[in-house]
Amino acid sequence: MSGPIGMVWAMTHSLSRSQIGTHGEDLAADYLRQHGFTVLDRNWRCRHGELDIVAVCGDLLVFVEVKTRTGQGFGTPAEAVTYAKLRRLRRLAGIWLAAQRSSWSSVRIDVIEVRLAGATPELTHIHGVG
Repeated sequence: MSGPIGMVWAMTHSLSRSQIGTHGEDLAADYLRQHGFTVLDRNWRCRHGELDIVAVCGDLLVFVEVKTRTGQGFGTPAEAVTYAKLRRLRRLAGIWLAAQRSSWSSVRIDVIEVRLAGATPELTHIHGVG
């Protein structure tokens, strides 16, 4: 493969799964900032798991699960967010909220799909999945 598609293919296939995930999270955080969000937290961890991105826009607080794929071999990125994963995200969101001194009038869980299969990354923001 040559040209931009070949370069993206070579880049994504030489990275580890962790590096691909981090790249996807970086792209998602940039996307959120470009759409008026302020990123409050990234890769927040506790003993129950991890929140990829916590962002706010006005009075809306959003917990964002980022799913990155380099191809369609395993379905769409959002298909990886199962009912069990949503339950875990709700629990983590509650723990994160309990540790804060601020309050928000609206809270939701979103998914940002990042596809790195072509020359340009494609992002899809799915609002209110859980």
